[in-house]
Amino acid sequence: MTRVSRTITTVLAGASLSVLAGCGANEIASPGSGGNVTINNPAPTPAPTPTPTPTGTLVTAAPGCPTIADPQGLTDDNTISGPTGTWRVCTLPAIIAKSITLEKIPGVLYQIKGRVDVGCDGGLAAPTAAAPVASTTVGCTAAKGFALNGAGQLTADTNVTLNIEPGVILFAGTGTSWLAVNRGNKINAVGTETQPIIFTSRDNVLGLNTDASFKQWGGVVLLGRARITDCDFGSVGAGTCERKTEGSADPAVFGGTDDTYNAGTMKYVQIRYSGYVLGADKELQALTTGGVGADTTLEYIQSHNSSDDGAEFFGGTVKMKHFIATGADDDSLDIDTGVQGFFQHVLIIQRPGQGDALMEIDSNGFNGDTPRQKSIIANFTAIQPQVSSNNEGEDQAAILVRGNADVTLVNGLIVTPNNECLRMHGNGTLAQRATLVAHAVAMQCNSTKFLGTGAAGVEFTAADVEAAFTAGTGNNTSFTPTLVSLVVNGTAEASVTAFDAKTLDPFFDTTTHIGAVKDASDNWYKGWTCNSSYAPFDDTANVNRSCTSLPTT
Repeated sequence: MTRVSRTITTVLAGASLSVLAGCGANEIASPGSGGNVTINNPAPTPAPTPTPTPTGTLVTAAPGCPTIADPQGLTDDNTISGPTGTWRVCTLPAIIAKSITLEKIPGVLYQIKGRVDVGCDGGLAAPTAAAPVASTTVGCTAAKGFALNGAGQLTADTNVTLNIEPGVILFAGTGTSWLAVNRGNKINAVGTETQPIIFTSRDNVLGLNTDASFKQWGGVVLLGRARITDCDFGSVGAGTCERKTEGSADPAVFGGTDDTYNAGTMKYVQIRYSGYVLGADKELQALTTGGVGADTTLEYIQSHNSSDDGAEFFGGTVKMKHFIATGADDDSLDIDTGVQGFFQHVLIIQRPGQGDALMEIDSNGFNGDTPRQKSIIANFTAIQPQVSSNNEGEDQAAILVRGNADVTLVNGLIVTPNNECLRMHGNGTLAQRATLVAHAVAMQCNSTKFLGTGAAGVEFTAADVEAAFTAGTGNNTSFTPTLVSLVVNGTAEASVTAFDAKTLDPFFDTTTHIGAVKDASDNWYKGWTCNSSYAPFDDTANVNRSCTSLPTT
């Protein structure tokens, strides 16, 4: 796959940073497959503004850190101050060895300093005394409280759960900080509409960020035992296929055969300013999942200004509702390596002049590996703002479908007036090429609309792509949006007859509208999200809701 370079100059805490190209199914970030392209994007419009100074009561640091169940405890790292006040810094242990709860305590921030592991990796299947596995996470020792046999092996899952209460804020103390929830362990991060859980960066706490800031820490990684393809170890046929989380100096492995695997729950969560480069061309994004299963709950999650993808899903059975990606610097939604993906109520907004594809859907293992990737994306609104530059880099179109992937788009709205809408890229053999089905999808594109590319003999033509799209029901290739308040359906959207996504899988809700937001009374995206100049979901004057600030309550 051809590497593509993309140069973007932006302001990040007063310094200029070069954005590395993303990576594809063989990496955490996504590479594209065109020729070398260099894009010098203009300054964002409107220009980013500094973090406003709150007019309410400032935060006062708590006198100390709370006690947690893990015997290592929290480390009191003094205080940190910013525009919202002063906070007590309570640093998590590098390895969480016992189930703990991070309480919402006024004046407390929890710090992720470097890599933080939730439990030890239990391997492809839950280990037993008869079939133990090596403790692969560095530091998972008996001294930390883990039950290991004499050979330093796990004889059972460590079953550690990281519980996070509504309203808790966690920040990354260094650029290389990230959270890894290992196989055999869980996260339980459940916020509320009024008290979302926030993962963010140190610069965000200090008040240094603008709407152009990104790439300040790693992100959240959930690792599971569901089936994947494109193995780093083992094989699909033997049921031993595993992959590594790239960029990690120590193993962070996922994969197995349990398609129901439960990595926990994340609900009403913001993940801000993520995507730090952990290694050459290797970046995490706000949310990365590897081999999670159908019992994992992912709902009401906002990824904001991630330097790589908004979220990337590697294999497994992913079921997700109410996902928002604002300002992703690469692809807003990236799906790889045999995913069985079900996504509904998806809202994607790129920063003006920034970002690659709105969606990249590919499975580079086009050699007949199973499970063959199947992704259904329903009730989505995907917006590339109308600016003088083309928001696409390597992927060449707003949506890229390639590899061994079968994709169904339902009740969708693609708004990309300066760009091509849909590209399909052929790999493998004719029988293995990606497929596309679309129902009730309306698109506003430039005059090209469709692109077809691929290896000789298996390439798609633009006519192939157009034929696949128009073969569905109720699609519109020459749509003029009438969106209100950026994302709310107007009269044109309301006139499109919706398709019942529940007929495709019981996971989906039956809706009577296309797009993510039906009308002015449909407020699912408000209250728990943060606001930016290019995505002001509600009251941008309220500093408590600004992405560049922290809530004070």
